[in-house]
Amino acid sequence: MTNQEKRTTDDEIIYGLFQQDKAKEFEATCIRCGKCCGALDDPCRNLVMTGEDRYICRNYGKRFGPQLTMSGKQFNCVSIREHIAAGTLREGCGYRK
Repeated sequence: MTNQEKRTTDDEIIYGLFQQDKAKEFEATCIRCGKCCGALDDPCRNLVMTGEDRYICRNYGKRFGPQLTMSGKQFNCVSIREHIAAGTLREGCGYRK
């Protein structure tokens, strides 16, 4: 391995670790209000209340794509980043701050 290849590999590792840290930081911004998952109206069937006004998704690792609400309506679960980009975050969402 040449010095250039080693530097490139080291840089890729460092950048990968940086991305992981940023993802954790971004995730920690969520206050688990459940609003983006319909907690205030017709919530996703995977939304579980864990405390007063606090929720988690029982299918979090595989949440994106087609899902059902409690009333049986189908919708597509999307990344919170899509809500941010579309300006559809609800009042009180941790990502609006």
